[in-house]
Amino acid sequence: MTHTIAPPPIKFRFAPKKCLQAVQWMLLTANKPLDFQTILKTAYFADKRMLNEHGRPIFGTTYRAMNYGPVPVEVYEMLKEEPYYLSELDMNSYPWKRENGHRVSLIDSDPNHRNTLLDLDSIAEKDMVILKEEFDRSRKMNFDQRTRETHRMDWSNGMKRPDNRIAYEDMIADDNPNREEILEYLISMGLRIVF
Repeated sequence: MTHTIAPPPIKFRFAPKKCLQAVQWMLLTANKPLDFQTILKTAYFADKRMLNEHGRPIFGTTYRAMNYGPVPVEVYEMLKEEPYYLSELDMNSYPWKRENGHRVSLIDSDPNHRNTLLDLDSIAEKDMVILKEEFDRSRKMNFDQRTRETHRMDWSNGMKRPDNRIAYEDMIADDNPNREEILEYLISMGLRIVF
C-alpha cells in the first residue's frame, strides 16, 4: 500500500517594510484615522487578487480565519504596535498610534512631510496598482459588507483547521486557468520568494 504525502503548506517570508509603507500610504490617502478592518481586508483583498493574477501575494503574511473573516496576522500585529518588527525596520516606534482600540492614525500627518512619508520603494508598481484598487474597494464597504465578502471557501476551510490557518492554496480560485501552475511554483518557491 502506497501513501501519498501531501505537499507542505505554502508559506512566505513576511515583508514588514512593505507592510509599513502600505499602511502609511493608506492612512495618508484616507487623510483620517482608519479602522483595523479596512486595512486588514485591503491586505487580504490585494494579496488574494495578486495571487490569482500574478502567482504571488503582495505581503507574504500568515492568514488566520477569525469570526469576521481572514486576518493577516503580521499586519494585525504591526497595527497593534507589536515591537517585534521594529528592529527589522530599524525603527524605535511605528509611525501610527492606536485610537479607541481598533483604529489607527498617523502620528505625523503634516502635509509638508507627505513626500517623505510616501516613500514606497518596497512596493512594486503592479503591487501598488492592485493595492490602490483594493483599498478603494474596502473603503466603499461597511464592516458587515467586508465581513460577508471575505467569508468564502478559503475562510471556511481555515475555520476547520485546528490552528485556523487560511491556506494560500485555498485562496487561488478553483476556476483560475493557471491554478495548478501557480500551486506548483509556490510549493517549490514559497519561502524563497523575496517581497
